[in-house]
Amino acid sequence: MTQPKNYDWDRLWDETLGPWLSELESERVAAVRERRTWIVGSILVAVVIAVCFIIIWQVPPVALFGCVGVLGFGTMIGSRRVKLLRGRVKQRLNTAIAQALDLTYSDTPFSPARFDTFRDYNLLPSYNRRSFEDHFEGEREGCSFELYEAHLEQKRRSKNRTYYVTVFRGALIRITFPRKVEGVTVISRDAGWFNGLNALGKGWGGMGLERVGLVDPKFEKIFEVYGSDQVLARYMVTPSFMERLLALETAMGGSKIRAMFDESSGQGELLIVAETHNRFEPGSMNTPLADKDRVHTMVRELEELLAIIDTLVEPARFGEHAAPE
Repeated sequence: MTQPKNYDWDRLWDETLGPWLSELESERVAAVRERRTWIVGSILVAVVIAVCFIIIWQVPPVALFGCVGVLGFGTMIGSRRVKLLRGRVKQRLNTAIAQALDLTYSDTPFSPARFDTFRDYNLLPSYNRRSFEDHFEGEREGCSFELYEAHLEQKRRSKNRTYYVTVFRGALIRITFPRKVEGVTVISRDAGWFNGLNALGKGWGGMGLERVGLVDPKFEKIFEVYGSDQVLARYMVTPSFMERLLALETAMGGSKIRAMFDESSGQGELLIVAETHNRFEPGSMNTPLADKDRVHTMVRELEELLAIIDTLVEPARFGEHAAPE
C-alpha cells in the first residue's frame, strides 16, 4: 500500500495519542470504580429484597421482579460514565487514525451509501430494525470509497414476548472506479440447491440476472455469479479478483463476503459486503488506556482493509485480459 504523507505511527502515538490517553487514565479508573460500586450495591439490595419477599413475606414473584429491576438499574447507572468515556476515546482514536491515512471519520454515516442497492440485490437479509456506525471515507488509487458498519435485526415472537435477533453485522463498502463498469454483476455465496430457485424465477433476486459460469472450478464451490451480460461478467470476475475478495474477507476477520459491480452510478461501482464482528472499537475500559497495542489493533484493521482495496482497484492489475469490445 502506498503510505500517505507523514505516515508515522510512532510519532502520532508519542506526541498525540499516548499523552492524551495518559491524561484520561485517572478518569477511567474513577469510572470503573463507580461502576463497580453501583453493581455491588445493587447486588446487596437484591439480596435484601430476596430475603424479605421469599423468606419473610413468601412472595417469590415479587422478589424475582424486584431483584431483576434493581440489578438492571444499578448496572445501567453504574455503566453510564464508562460508556461516555468509551465513546470519547473511540471518536478521538478513529479520527486521528483516519486523518493519518488521509481519510475522514464520523461515528455514523450521514446517508448509508447504496444501502438500498445492497438490499435490492439480496446482498443483505430482510430486517425490522437497523443501525449504522463507524463511517470512513476517502480516495485510493484515484477511486473514491466509503466504508461503514451495519447492524440488522429481525423481530421474533414467542408465546410470551417479542424480541430481536441479529441477522447481519458487518462492513458495507462502496468503491467508485475511475473507468466505466458495464451492466450489473452479482457475486454471491453458493447456496446449494437454492441456486436452482433463481433459474425458475426471474434470475438472481428477481432482477433478471443470468447465472455466469466461473473459469476456475475452485471458486464455483464458494461463489455464485449472476450478471446482465455474460461476457462482461466474466471480464470483471477474474480468478485473481476472486482471490483478492477472499483475502479481504480474511483481513477483516469476517465471513460470507459477497459483492457486485453496478453501472447505475454512471461511472461504475464495486459494492462489497463482509460479515464481521464489531470493529474499530477502542477495547476494554478495564485495562489502562495508554496501551500502544490498543491503538495498533485499530490501525492494523484499516491498514489491511486499505491495502487490499488498493489491490482491488489498481487499474494496471484489475483486468487479466483486454476489455471486450
